[in-house]
Amino acid sequence: MIIYLILVDLLKISSLIFSIKDDDMERLTQQEEEVMIYFWKMGPSFIREIVNEMPEPKPPYTSVASVVRNLEKKKFLSPFKLGNSIQYHVLVKESDYKRSFMNGVVSNYFTGSYKEMVSFFVRDRKISKKELEDLINIIEDEES
Repeated sequence: MIIYLILVDLLKISSLIFSIKDDDMERLTQQEEEVMIYFWKMGPSFIREIVNEMPEPKPPYTSVASVVRNLEKKKFLSPFKLGNSIQYHVLVKESDYKRSFMNGVVSNYFTGSYKEMVSFFVRDRKISKKELEDLINIIEDEES
């Protein structure tokens, strides 16, 4: 019976993972992003494990638990009951969140143009000639 319940929960998690699209993805607050970084790094975790990984001074358990509940509502995490504890599983991959976030930045601030975004960083001296050459090499490697 326990194995059956675990399989049912895993099926729920996997169906949620595949149902989230970039357009549906909510923007995270700074606190939510900070907590998600731990989940992305550690994988399925209990809140206590996340708190233990955080630097001193550690936030209160209840504060992290509140952020985790928000992440659950936003469908970034899914609870998985293990005995009397709840382990949380990531529903949104870090790469998918980054892609969605960057698409939003480019769309909202650079009229949908990645070229305009790179030009902005060049003009603002945030990207060097060497870094641009590295980007060109990456593009050329991808094309071959």
